[in-house]
Amino acid sequence: MKDIAKRFVENPLLSPADLPASREGLQITCLLNPGVFKFDGKTWLIVRVAERPEQKENIISFPILTETGAVKIIEIPTDDPDLDASDARVINYKGVDYLTTLSHLRLLCSADGHKFYEPENYPPLVGEGMLETFGVEDCRVALLENKYYLTYTAVSDNGVGVGLRTTTDWRNFESHGMMLPPHNKDCAIFDEKINGLYYALHRPSSVDIGGNYIWITSSPDGLHWGNHHCIIKTRVGLWDSKRVGAGAAPIKTEKGWLSIYHGANAAHQYCLGAFLMDLEDPTKVIARTEEPIMVPTATYELTGFFGNVVFTNGHVVHSDGDTVTIYYGASDEFVCGAEFSIKDIYSLLKFN
Repeated sequence: MKDIAKRFVENPLLSPADLPASREGLQITCLLNPGVFKFDGKTWLIVRVAERPEQKENIISFPILTETGAVKIIEIPTDDPDLDASDARVINYKGVDYLTTLSHLRLLCSADGHKFYEPENYPPLVGEGMLETFGVEDCRVALLENKYYLTYTAVSDNGVGVGLRTTTDWRNFESHGMMLPPHNKDCAIFDEKINGLYYALHRPSSVDIGGNYIWITSSPDGLHWGNHHCIIKTRVGLWDSKRVGAGAAPIKTEKGWLSIYHGANAAHQYCLGAFLMDLEDPTKVIARTEEPIMVPTATYELTGFFGNVVFTNGHVVHSDGDTVTIYYGASDEFVCGAEFSIKDIYSLLKFN
């Protein structure tokens, strides 16, 4: 499949070797899926940084956080009959799932949107409390009324849910706890209220009846959410047959709210597509792409920690109103960039 992405020639923009580990004894395994925002005249990424100890022969080791925030290293012999380590991302030991890495969120900025660096005096965001002991992941950022809303995946042995923090200066944060309980992720708040309400896309999951579908919810205050509607489902035989999930905050256009989303098939190939929601009632989907707008084709998208993946939860819309720079994770290891034309995306939409 051919796509319409114009990949940055500098890709990958960021690799694990480009950043120092958060503490002695850990090493960065992956950089993933940055949230994106504008602040202080620059383009900023809030990058998921996944770490683990250096692996020893015949032992699998991984870190978790205690409820007090201390890092604890767990080591398991690879020949332990109670260990299932067939997935590079998740292991099961004695019936309990663990992540092979511990993720936190780190801020980087750029004057030109291509060359990023880690500025001083901007703290990382780390897991806090019993609901984030396996880390925090895949942050989306929305700006409403001069306040940034950070929605991220909060992981622990209690499950996977959506955490919410807010900030105005990116140095001080207010935590609002778990916005949506397990199992839920891929939450993106709209950058604008609609008829006085906040709106957000999210992805509850089901292993039985139902599936990994995109839902929409609304809120009177940005903190308490309800009135949920399922709006995008997987499609048998297509590139998004196994799971779908929202990207960043939808883009307001004259034709509707344009959302870039990811989809995966049974072979775990992750591509990007788009759908369009009604401007006045975003619970109504009025168009969707049948073909993906981006397919993993570059070497850094095909091979890595978990290959054959392009995944986004951040973008910047340019002043021309048509060009969109999408920042994305490639192969669960690298941070990359690509430009798209909204007109080109429109050309692939199939209207209801």
